[in-house]
Amino acid sequence: MFNFAAKRRWFLLIALGIMFVGAILAFTPGGLRLGWDFKGGFQLMLEPYEGTSKATIASKLEQLQYGEASSSIQETGGNYLIRMGEVGEDDQEALKAGLSEIGTVLEGETGYISPAIASRTTRDAAIAVSAALAAMLLYITLAFRKIPHSFRYGVATIVAVVFNVLLTFGIFSLVGRFLNWEVDPLFITAMLAVIGYSVNDSIVVLDRIRENKARGMGSDYDGMVNLSISETLVRSLNTAITTVLAVLAVYLIVGGPIRSFLMALLVGIVAGAYSSIFVAGQLLVMWEHGDWIKLIPGASRLQRNKA
Repeated sequence: MFNFAAKRRWFLLIALGIMFVGAILAFTPGGLRLGWDFKGGFQLMLEPYEGTSKATIASKLEQLQYGEASSSIQETGGNYLIRMGEVGEDDQEALKAGLSEIGTVLEGETGYISPAIASRTTRDAAIAVSAALAAMLLYITLAFRKIPHSFRYGVATIVAVVFNVLLTFGIFSLVGRFLNWEVDPLFITAMLAVIGYSVNDSIVVLDRIRENKARGMGSDYDGMVNLSISETLVRSLNTAITTVLAVLAVYLIVGGPIRSFLMALLVGIVAGAYSSIFVAGQLLVMWEHGDWIKLIPGASRLQRNKA
């Protein structure tokens, strides 16, 4: 049986480094690119005439002085979805008139979101996710209430979730820089799926730790955690591998507009497998041994003096 607990500092140091890099990649300028729904702007759907291509549309937008929107042209169902920043009402009509030379503007698919509404949508999404994490922490603490220090189990799960989210953000922002992927409702859906998958994966390991602790399994706390991880290791890896293969198959075969969604899901599943094995349980071991106190300069000496 591999001694996971003995290597906990390395596993958690790797996780901390990944979280730090992921946050830097995602939240520094040029990182995550907010989509139309989260930054506002104007969009329209163009049904192209015969011979009209994405390059033709990009060239036309350049002529209309909207060249910066060329990276926001997406083909969908034979039509082209064009998204750009804020456009005044008069400019909207001029834009439609210009594009009508190379296609038919579908009025039912034309829309505008003001920056104020988009900003409120972003804020509400952040509040909703924060509230969900707080509710998860409370629920897990209550679910493990019959054992000592049940709060630790909730914190370990939430830290594992944050690790998965930041890693996914970092990879998505890095790849998105080259493929012009944006954060849209589909990406948010993928992140919700990643959070749910992460919580489920971590709970499987933590619940086995709880069961083994109640039965007095293992020679000591470290041995009990090692035993619990070893007993759930095959299950966690099998679940992750089979899910990754399914998502990868859809990514390679279907792709298209859902490719960014599948990439976020793919990274999140791999991150969930790592965090359930090398993060959640190891946090409990560090807490049990008081390793957090040792990280504070002078704290250990202060404790000894009090004793």
